[in-house]
Amino acid sequence: MEAAIILVFVIGYLAITLEHNLKIDKLIPALVMMAICWALISLGLESFPNWFDSAKHGLVQGFAGFAPEEKMHLMEETLLHHLGKTAEILVFLLGAMTIVEIIDYFDGFSTIKDFVKTKKKTKILWLFGFLAFILSAIIDNLTATIVLISILQKIVKDRDIRIWYAGLIIIAANAGGAWSPIGDVTTTMLWIGKKVSTGHLMGYLLVPSFLCMAVPFLIATFLPVFKGDLEIEEVEEQKKSKYSSTMLYLGLGAIVFVPIFKMVTHLPPYVGMMLSLGVVAVFAEIYSSSKFSLSDYNDAEESEAHAHHSPVHSSLSKIELPSILFFLGILMAVASLESLGILFQFADSLKEGMPMLGTELHYPNEVGKGVSDLVMILLGVGSAVIDNVPLVAASLGMFSEPMDHELWHFVAFSAGTGGSMLIIGSAAGVVAMGMEKIDFFWYLKKISWLAAIGFLVGSAAFMVTRTLF
Repeated sequence: MEAAIILVFVIGYLAITLEHNLKIDKLIPALVMMAICWALISLGLESFPNWFDSAKHGLVQGFAGFAPEEKMHLMEETLLHHLGKTAEILVFLLGAMTIVEIIDYFDGFSTIKDFVKTKKKTKILWLFGFLAFILSAIIDNLTATIVLISILQKIVKDRDIRIWYAGLIIIAANAGGAWSPIGDVTTTMLWIGKKVSTGHLMGYLLVPSFLCMAVPFLIATFLPVFKGDLEIEEVEEQKKSKYSSTMLYLGLGAIVFVPIFKMVTHLPPYVGMMLSLGVVAVFAEIYSSSKFSLSDYNDAEESEAHAHHSPVHSSLSKIELPSILFFLGILMAVASLESLGILFQFADSLKEGMPMLGTELHYPNEVGKGVSDLVMILLGVGSAVIDNVPLVAASLGMFSEPMDHELWHFVAFSAGTGGSMLIIGSAAGVVAMGMEKIDFFWYLKKISWLAAIGFLVGSAAFMVTRTLF
């Protein structure tokens, strides 16, 4: 039965990886894979020799001798445990997505366009690089990519030049998301899973992530495509909401407040995110209501546009529920493999077989000795080929190192930045591919080598900075 479950997982995983070839949204195989895996576990519960206790991160002693009722009760408890941990991530993401949509409702991101004051290609390159690096750490790398490419489309006329900027924005956004607990789904998973803390994550990864962004950008400044000045397309300024800047800074500040709230209260991050969402929603409703003032006749058109929806209702209707359901499916599917002890056993074999292939991680207390740097680098390469979410989910089940152990920070860096090496290797790359119709092989030829250099430089920098903690 274990072989059947692994086969279902592999087939589902391939369907997710080949999403663009099969023309099937990846949430469908993720949900089907999750349901079938757990159904097979339930049907074959009597035949399994091992069961993994996620709370204690070890195999349950004497599981094979348990009565059928005990096994079923243990399975139900395990399923509920994993659903609770997954729900923490999903509720957190729902809150963050809603705040971002509320900012967009008030045209808050149009404020960023005002920062572009130059026509020099290299200056614009670095401006968008820094914006992507900082924004992705606050509103996540996927949203930052969407926002910045949308702005690019308004100011850069030549698509052949614009896709170069878009390719480098992918690198910067993924690098920026790696050093923040709210910058990437994978770092959020590690943060909520109590594997990394905000302070240590930034301390370990800020410099490696910055170099992962800066080195490719520095090389790119010498490429012919970024020589000279850019022809800025003059577009007619549309009327912005008078609250656009206020809602941008309020929304970003509310998201940044979440890690602070967690450190002060020690409550799960989704509680702070719900508080932030509530505060932003209150201001959004107040500002939206003020649009209907009879004394301000000039705002009549703007009022009409917002008359049928409150900002919160409108924002909730635009949330990417397919992404939420995909995360539910893939995380619960990986949990099924973890529950059978498959990931735990694989980690043991990995620790035994890989040390001779790479330098071992630096362990002050000799905890977890045996995991090589090469394994972590291969994780980064793997995240470029397949989705980084299940890779990190599998890592959570494989390794038992304590919170803020350097292994978890290396996992965060590799999974977050390694995906830049292929355009299909990250959510930021996939959305850029869709928005600009970037060809896979064009990216492979023009951008992948830059991303690979940045990833390797960042990895080397991590191996140096980790000795400081």
